[in-house]
Amino acid sequence: MNPQAAHAGAILTVNLDAIRGNYRLLRQQAGKAACAAAVKANAYGLGADKVGPALAAEGCRHFFVAHLDEGIALRPHLPATADIFVLHGAPPGTERELIAHGLTPVLNSLQQIAAWHALAQTLQRPLPAIFQVDTGMSRMGLPAAEAEAWLANPAFMESIPPLFLMSHLACAEHQGHPMNASQLARFLAWRQRLPQIAASLANSSGIFLGPDYQFDLVRPGAALYGIAPVAGAANPLQPVVALHGRIIQSRTIQRGDHVGYGISYSASEERQIATVGVGYADGWLRSMSNRGIAFIDGQPAPMVGTVSMDSITIDVTGIAAERVQAGATVELIGPQRPLDDVARLAGSIGYEILTDLGRRYHREYIGG
Repeated sequence: MNPQAAHAGAILTVNLDAIRGNYRLLRQQAGKAACAAAVKANAYGLGADKVGPALAAEGCRHFFVAHLDEGIALRPHLPATADIFVLHGAPPGTERELIAHGLTPVLNSLQQIAAWHALAQTLQRPLPAIFQVDTGMSRMGLPAAEAEAWLANPAFMESIPPLFLMSHLACAEHQGHPMNASQLARFLAWRQRLPQIAASLANSSGIFLGPDYQFDLVRPGAALYGIAPVAGAANPLQPVVALHGRIIQSRTIQRGDHVGYGISYSASEERQIATVGVGYADGWLRSMSNRGIAFIDGQPAPMVGTVSMDSITIDVTGIAAERVQAGATVELIGPQRPLDDVARLAGSIGYEILTDLGRRYHREYIGG
């Protein structure tokens, strides 16, 4: 066994070949639109320095991060010809850093537009960018009044050639939600006023709303990493991650014995309990207390007691003794318990589970 793996409380396996396969499927689903990749939050916790090059090898040329620091960290791992777009734009006063690192902002406010315009004037050259308009999410993007102010100032358009007009869908995973059609109508209204500018609206789930939503560029994120894009439908994507926790010790407890903080579990009869080195400090949510399930050789082992910072306890009664000894591993995410199933049990979403996967895990990468 790899010595580093032996030191860790759990092993997280990331299948880069599966990410590449998911990108191919999404690119095909997107039809005529180009397919970007959202690798923000360190590629949803899986390592942008590994995921980015794998996607670049698959032909991806447009990458989206959230923060300036993420773009700076990603740039050395991608070809110089790859575009890196910073979704939050440049924090005030940092505009020159984007230029220095070959990054392009998504401009979300009149303040950001004015600052980028001022830099273009100082450098005496155009500085392209993406312009995001708010179509009803009230989170990021130009509100209607600020978008009108942008369009009313020809100097902005001259100094900042628009690469894309962009917006973001709020409810795309629910295909019948009326918000989808509402946002599309608002986006089309802006697009009609700027017909010469390429457009981007669809996120992972938006790709599956069909050609009307795909425009010129789609921006999948979660779907690349295996999260189901359509609520209630079969997941067409390959699983990307597997998580195996290591057993620290096992013990027999008797009827009436308690387990864990707050003694939230009491044994109704003699049980065998194993302690596993994964806890909420590793992203294993406390909401999994007394409801999660691990698997050992395909056999379910229910989680009992409260999730601790560094450990969980599982009921391994009836499982062969040699499989529950110290050092053995149990499946927490994998074929028996897919990521989206784990999220449902936790009362969460796959995004949160994925991005919370802890730094203490030993990480192993397949392919890429």
